[in-house]
Amino acid sequence: MISATFALGTVLFDRNTRSVKLTASGEALVGPAREVLDALRRAEASVRSADDGDVGLVRISFAGVSTHQLVARLARVVRSQRPGIRLELSSQNFAQPAMKKLVDGDTDLALGRWDIVPAEIAARVVMPDSLVVALPDTHPLAGARRLSITQLAAESFVSLPPHEGAVLPDRLRRLSHVGGSVADVVQIAPDTQTALALVSAEVGCPLTLASVAHNVTDLHVVFVPLDESTPDVDLRVAWRRDDTNPALQMVLKVVLGFDEVPIA
Repeated sequence: MISATFALGTVLFDRNTRSVKLTASGEALVGPAREVLDALRRAEASVRSADDGDVGLVRISFAGVSTHQLVARLARVVRSQRPGIRLELSSQNFAQPAMKKLVDGDTDLALGRWDIVPAEIAARVVMPDSLVVALPDTHPLAGARRLSITQLAAESFVSLPPHEGAVLPDRLRRLSHVGGSVADVVQIAPDTQTALALVSAEVGCPLTLASVAHNVTDLHVVFVPLDESTPDVDLRVAWRRDDTNPALQMVLKVVLGFDEVPIA
């Protein structure tokens, strides 16, 4: 009879010319050995899932009230179709910080509005949008179907901070220039929610987005479309061109698969 040993330093089975029999030590090893093999199979499956984009982490930065419905829809679809992908969501007041995080590698996907996109960043429109003016429901022009910027020349405006790359302050400046005036900005608001609260208080009227109107329930604020055309204010999704994260590619397929339905 021949005894066989393993790297554990003990005899695992006895073997002769007619049979092979596990020793007590060999019997004790069977269960753990099966667990090791099962773990290896699970590890292989996890690696394949990661390579296929079925599991992983995708960090998303988004800016403004107008992005909330799209982010919620994206989270719902990913959770339903790709439950192994974890989304890490980060809300920004403005789009430019979201772009900076993307360029710096601190986020994987950004949603916002930018007039200039760096060369290393790819971007696609995911929601067409348009400009509206927010007015208190008591305003004489609140019942208008559309307005021209010249009709608002005498109005007091509320504006978001004129940061570098800020789209709405830029559009207000451009429209006022086209209309032959300079907008009378009486109050800077730190964010859209504050700007709309100032409308209710009749402090002034901000230029905002049609998509914002779909996320506001204040009955004392009305939104009237503008006649003038300006450089677009469409919502874009942006990502680094050299990012090869398979989970990111899967999330991009989801968000780019949403119908581009104009909201106004």
